[in-house]
Amino acid sequence: MASKIVAERAERTKWFREARFGMFIHWGLYAIPARGEWVRGQECMSRDEYMRYFDEFAAEEYDPREWAALAKKAGMKYAVLTAKHHDGFCLWDTKLTDFKATGTPAKRDLVREYLEAFREADIKVGLYFSLIDWHHPDYPHYGDRHHPSRKDPAQGNEGRDFDRYLEYMHGQIRELLTDYGKLDIMWFDFSYDEMSGEKWKAGEIMRMARSLQPHMIVDNRLEASGDSNGTILAAEPSDSAGDFACPEQMIPPFGVRNELGESVPWEACITLNNNWGYHASDRHWKSAEMVIRMLAECVSKNGNLLLNVGPDAKGRIPRSSVAILEEVGRWMVDNGAGIYGCGAADGGAASLDKPDWGRFTKKGSLLYAHVHESQAGGLCLPGMAGKIEKMRLLRDGSELRPGTYWNLKPYPEHAFFFLNQDTYDNYPLPDPASTVVEITLKAQEKPS
Repeated sequence: MASKIVAERAERTKWFREARFGMFIHWGLYAIPARGEWVRGQECMSRDEYMRYFDEFAAEEYDPREWAALAKKAGMKYAVLTAKHHDGFCLWDTKLTDFKATGTPAKRDLVREYLEAFREADIKVGLYFSLIDWHHPDYPHYGDRHHPSRKDPAQGNEGRDFDRYLEYMHGQIRELLTDYGKLDIMWFDFSYDEMSGEKWKAGEIMRMARSLQPHMIVDNRLEASGDSNGTILAAEPSDSAGDFACPEQMIPPFGVRNELGESVPWEACITLNNNWGYHASDRHWKSAEMVIRMLAECVSKNGNLLLNVGPDAKGRIPRSSVAILEEVGRWMVDNGAGIYGCGAADGGAASLDKPDWGRFTKKGSLLYAHVHESQAGGLCLPGMAGKIEKMRLLRDGSELRPGTYWNLKPYPEHAFFFLNQDTYDNYPLPDPASTVVEITLKAQEKPS
């Protein structure tokens, strides 16, 4: 029997496990130097050096309705915006610091505008909040693993009061949870070394979140970072374990399961190029085909894909990102039924491992074959001979019949099909990115 924490988690994450596809948005002052969101830390930039970007930040072309329209066109069901990244710059009108967007030439509460635009588009909304803050005077400087002043003994930690920083940090979280309406996700980032769990007073943070927004889901990074999971994988997770795991820049080989072998809600957070924040010279763009196949892989393992965009200093999502997402969106219009509300193909007759040619996803009695590669001969549905009621090409509803070609007779226990039925082959694929076949199983074979 599931623990109370696990049962409540399952209820909170129901929508999340059906949505499957979201947009991550990294945006802040770091878009001006345009060398990624870690630029201040990586280049050990002083506070004064970094403040010049504060004085330039105008966001003159920021239109969150355009962002929301793009997310919707791509088929994304939720979004997460960096309300505050590690540099400590706040995109909302916080009362606790002047280091915020309303104090820059932009003079706008960028978080409020984002939330309004995405809600209007019927997209679930989330906020990213960094537990780290390189701007705050009480956050550890010298000797910290990541702080820009980590190598400067003149920036020693004498007189710095970490409890005072925690009071500030908790206060900012409370602002976001009380002043901005219903939030669907709170995405904390990140724990490292001894800076983990109760160092942040994680229990207090989670109790605050559950009290103020009990429906909201929270990631696992109060306890963990991208290289660990915390207690979310325990049979009895802690109160601060979070509702979902978030592997970064990779898709776990077998999904995410707890120590009992049970599936845990998760999403892979992955960049469209090689940086989260805007990087003007990073042109290593993933193709739409790769994104589509990553999404199918995540869903086939009971996971989500949170795909990142990094708007430029003016507030525009790069044209390359737009083109990729629009192409993904065209595929989703035809094939989204094989993504939304789907999960791993396990249970009943549909206990299927990854096939040679692609992936399987499942929704109730429907099995979806995502064909990524053409093969010689029929495409095999292992162990499914006599168990199929009908097959349809998802993009247009056209009928596919189980293959009965002469060379398939030595394998009577398996079902086969051809995408090009007149020529008994599968090349070219009707959709080169991923051709999806919807398979309805006979009643006695339908998964429970």
